[in-house]
Amino acid sequence: MEMLQLYYFRTVAKLEHMSKAAEEIRIAQPALSKTIARLEEDLGVPLFERKGRNIKLNSFGKVFLKKVEMALGALEEGRKEIADLAGMEQRRVFLSTSTHKCFSDIIGSFLSKYPDIKLQISQASTQEKVKQLRNREIDFCITFPPLEEEGIKGKSFLTEEILLAVPSTHRFANRKSIHLNELADDSFINIKEGNPFRAMTDSFCKEAGFTPNIVCEVDELSAISHFLRTGIGVALLPQTFFEDNNPPFHLVHIDEPVCQRTYQIAWLEDRYLAKAACTFRDYVVDYFNDFYN
Repeated sequence: MEMLQLYYFRTVAKLEHMSKAAEEIRIAQPALSKTIARLEEDLGVPLFERKGRNIKLNSFGKVFLKKVEMALGALEEGRKEIADLAGMEQRRVFLSTSTHKCFSDIIGSFLSKYPDIKLQISQASTQEKVKQLRNREIDFCITFPPLEEEGIKGKSFLTEEILLAVPSTHRFANRKSIHLNELADDSFINIKEGNPFRAMTDSFCKEAGFTPNIVCEVDELSAISHFLRTGIGVALLPQTFFEDNNPPFHLVHIDEPVCQRTYQIAWLEDRYLAKAACTFRDYVVDYFNDFYN
């Protein structure tokens, strides 16, 4: 069994198409097919179900892929660790995060302090972030609520309050605090379903004993403020959303239930983290501890 066979097998398993895999690897498709056939011959079992040009992993292939991922991942970690020790590391950190303003600020601050470290940033859903971590495509993800996944470690670094935002003409415009159940009959503006923030705020309302009447759904938190100005409803928004703003609406503290969210920076437990990655993780945690404490 050769190392090249394992790399080729992983690519074919990912794309489930021999021609596309050959194109990505940049070899002729017949050569790739022969390589996979030799691997199956070495193992003594077929790894794929073949239907014309399309192929799918069979039960043997699924088991073998998990081991291949572990083996190739361990070799990659070893390469990185040796390069790190030898001072040859490229000093690049791969991160999946959100568009939250706090993170934009910290990324700018980090790059100013460590201009020799490059950040490669992507956006993804929580499920996609977990998959990226397990596939070793990223060093870290930033998520809320904190992940509770086997084999994934994390550090919580920011807990922020979720506030009620009401138009200036609302009956609670002069209140400093409320119980959320006082809004059971109000109209709400919120993020579309499928967003973690929507799921979180819906759970707050459920805990308060009601299902929110959503009259307006938007794609981004920033759009909520525009609709608040029209007076069509109220909204739940994170505390840090308002730090540099003077909103044209009133903000109210929620006494019950406790409405807050906690952010976490997470990484794969058994993955070797290069010095640049550790530097970034520690910077994130220290930055928010200093800024908000």
